[in-house]
Order: sequence, then C-alpha cells, then structure tokens
Amino acid sequence: MARLNYHHLYYFWRVASIGHLTQAAEQLHVSQSALSAQIKQLENKIGQPLFEREGRRLVLTDVGKRVQLYAQDIFSTGEELEQFLKSGNTHHTHLNIGVETHLSRNFIEAFITPLFDDPTVTFSLYARTMGDLMDGLINHELDIALTNRAIANDVHGVLWQNQLVARQSVAIVGPYGEQPKQSFPQGYEDKKWILPGRNMGIRSMFESFCATQQYRADIKAEVDDMAMMRLLARDSGFLSVMPPVVVKDEIEAKKLQVYQALPQAYEHFYAILLPRKFIPEVLLHLLRSQQLE
Repeated sequence: MARLNYHHLYYFWRVASIGHLTQAAEQLHVSQSALSAQIKQLENKIGQPLFEREGRRLVLTDVGKRVQLYAQDIFSTGEELEQFLKSGNTHHTHLNIGVETHLSRNFIEAFITPLFDDPTVTFSLYARTMGDLMDGLINHELDIALTNRAIANDVHGVLWQNQLVARQSVAIVGPYGEQPKQSFPQGYEDKKWILPGRNMGIRSMFESFCATQQYRADIKAEVDDMAMMRLLARDSGFLSVMPPVVVKDEIEAKKLQVYQALPQAYEHFYAILLPRKFIPEVLLHLLRSQQLE
C-alpha cells in the first residue's frame, strides 16, 4: 500500500475523537463536504470503511477503532511536542487545569494550594463539562482534569488515567444549633431539604439511606451545582446533603454544622490524565502529594 496521507489521517482522528462530522468540521474550519471527502480518500487508500452510519450517527467500524488507536498515538505525541516547543522556557512550568463545573471549590483550592509556594509555576483553571474536559485533554489544551467520577477506558478509544486524589464523607448539614436531639429519622419529620440533582451520586446515596430508615424527604429544591448548594445551605435554613468540605468555612464560622454522616457514603475526587511522553515534574510531585494510601 502507498504511503498514508497523514493530513487525511488527522481529519479522520478528529472526527473519531469528536464523534460528530459537523462539529469536527466547525472545529477544523473546513466544510462538512470537504471533510467527508478527505475521509473517503483515506478509506479508499486503506481499502476498508472506517465509519458506518447508524441512523444519523457515525460509528467506527472494527478497522476504524484500530486506526483511531494508532492515530491517537501519532497525533497526541505531535501535539504534546508542539505545546512543549511553544512554552519556550524550560525553567518555568505553566499548568492548564480543567475542573468539572459542579465540583467543590474547596476541594479545588485544597488541590492547587501546593502550587502557590513554587515561584517557577503558574497555572490556569478552566471550569468545563465532562465532555469538554475530555476534549481538552485529548487536544492537549489541558494537562490535567479534576472530576468526581472516573472515566472508563473505552470512552473515545482512549486509555484514560484516573487517580483517586481525595475522598470526602457525605453528611447531613443544617443550621448551627438546630440539630434534632433524636437520631435520624426522629426529629426530621417537618424538615425541608435542599438536595443534589438526581443525576449526582450523592443524591442516590441519600435516597438509599432514607429507604433503609423508611423516611421520605420533603424536598424544597434540587441543585446540580455545589457552589449553589453551599449558598442555599447557608442562607435558606433548610437541611442539605453534601461533603462537609463544601461548607468548611460556614462550619468554622458556626453558621452550619454537621448533623450526621451518612454511613459508608463518600464522594470521590479524581485527577484525570492521558499517557504522555513527558509529564512536568511539578505535576508528578503534585499528584504524589495528593495520593491516597
């Protein structure tokens, strides 16, 4: 077979990584028809289809999945080299850190605090959705991403590296000095609740706990953002369920207090990376300092 056209291969890799032809065309600043033609030329060169259509979706064939893995190695290494050359200063390190949009700000602050004492390090923080975090890592726009859920290795055909960096207990939190004297659920019959959204793991933990106690919460509001949960817990006078680290300052100021920890309930925090030829030493040191036993 004649030598591969790496320009065509790059276009295939971007479409396979994004999973949508139209979005890939927009990001690559080419027309959808031109992008489709480039991929068709690559398929003709290989002699096998790389995508097949399922309704309006493009799905990788078995050959396409293998080609994507090779393309991932080729172009991620090239983009890593490009970012290194752009930095230009081997005595200074700049980290691009992505954080999932609803993540606890107190956890984020605790994670990055060690960077403040190093004069050779600067960093940028970007709040993004999980999908945008994955794209940022794949495109080498981010060095690391912080989330409260691990990523399976089969997502986008990428070998994700998930490191558990923190684990926080989940508890019932309420106004200071108003904790019921009885054990849950006694004394909670007339309480109203601010709860995490139904798509969040903490919510399912709380509902499982309530089921074992035969308790039905009177829900005033559902919130899928921890920063907003913190404000509502502080100002509403209602009960909430969250890791106490989210309201650490309010607990220290005696505006809120922990009423009860949920048994065997934890929120896990992960640092997500991709395999690289070179990982900045400061990032390795940061991860080692956060590693759980």
